[in-house]
This record gives sequence, C-alpha cells and structure tokens, in this order.
Amino acid sequence: MEARLASETDLAGFREEARALLSQQVPPEAVHWQTARAQNSDLYADPAAAADSRPHGVPKAASAIVPASFLRLCEIVVLHHDPDRFALLYRLLWRLVHEPGLRHDPIDPDMLHAHQMGQAVRRDLHKMKALVRFHAVDDGQTPPLQVAWYEPVHHIVEAAAPWFAKRSRDSRWAILTPERSVEWDGKQLHFAPGLARAEAPPQDAPEDVWLARYRSVFGARARDSSGNEGAIAP
Repeated sequence: MEARLASETDLAGFREEARALLSQQVPPEAVHWQTARAQNSDLYADPAAAADSRPHGVPKAASAIVPASFLRLCEIVVLHHDPDRFALLYRLLWRLVHEPGLRHDPIDPDMLHAHQMGQAVRRDLHKMKALVRFHAVDDGQTPPLQVAWYEPVHHIVEAAAPWFAKRSRDSRWAILTPERSVEWDGKQLHFAPGLARAEAPPQDAPEDVWLARYRSVFGARARDSSGNEGAIAP
C-alpha cells in the first residue's frame, strides 16, 4: 500500500495516513511512504493552515496507548533527511499500539534510532541559527534587505524561520537554501523554491550578485493587494 505525503515535512499528512492505516490494521511492512519534493508542492501555502485543515492524531483507541512524548518525537524526526523516517515512525506507532511494553524499553533499536535522528535535527537547527551570515543589499526599500545562502543537512527551513523572524523582527531578510527559501518582509514570512548550490553566491560576492540571486527566487512571487499570499506569521 502506498502512502503519499504532500511534502518532505508533511507531519499532518503523516498523522492522517497513519490514522487510516491503523484503522485498517495495515502492518508497517505493507506500507510504502512517498513524499512530494518541496519544489513541486504548493510553494506559497501556509504550512500552519495546511496542518489545521487536516485531521490530527491517531484513532481514539491508539491515542490512549501512544505517549505524548512519541508525538513530540514525530514532530522533530519528520525534519530529518532520511527517506525512511516515515516508515520508522509508523513502525514505532504500530508497535506502541500492539506492544505496550515498548514505551518502557530504553534500548529498543527503533526507538534509539528515532531519538538519534531527533538529536541530529536539533544540532542542525542550532548550527543554522549560529552560522547563517547575512549580506546587506540595496533593493530600493527601507530598511535594507539582508540576504544569506545556507545549506542545512535536514529539512529545517520552515522550523527555523520563526526564530530568525523573532530575532530580527524589524529587519527585512531572506535565506536561500537548496531546497526551500524563506523571506521576512518585516511583517510576515514567505516561502519560495530553493536555490541550487551551483547558483549560490560566494560569501565575498558583490552586492549586485546577492540581489540578483534573491530576485531569481522571490522576484516572481505573486501577492494580493494586502501582501498576504504565501505568508505565515512567525
């Protein structure tokens, strides 16, 4: 059976699919998980709104068995780059429902693997927050635009973006990454396609090169008259 998710970080979709699979008693080995790449999804959709529009959780019978700590673990593990992460999480969910003792096993290989993946994602988030370096460019607006290019290991751009927005709330900035790019216009976050590593400006590139790369990603982004299309609040 094939389970399709809308993007690499489609946690709401995973919950919906897992709920349906559990209700049909479909074992983990019978499921093939597929994700649509971010570039092919609705690039300017609001991830928070998309999550709210889908059913959450697992069947009532299962939710009484699955600990809240596992649901929190899912939130971080889905950001990992491992293509088998959804299969691992569904296998753990299946086992938690059918093997209640699993929650008390601190050395279970599947659970250890999931926690290691979560730790790797947290390290990547920390590195991104510490290592992103912005370059000021003059795009004719005030305040000046700050642009950066960064290559995270995992699918963390949407998770990290609100932190940058809160830290630089009065600035205008954009972070370009190979998979997904994000812009803060001083009020809201906007997401766009990624910028390939081969097209990334060198750190010492002149201002016009940084501006050209920014415009190549965000220049075609359509907004409505209030500037709200594709935006989410941090």
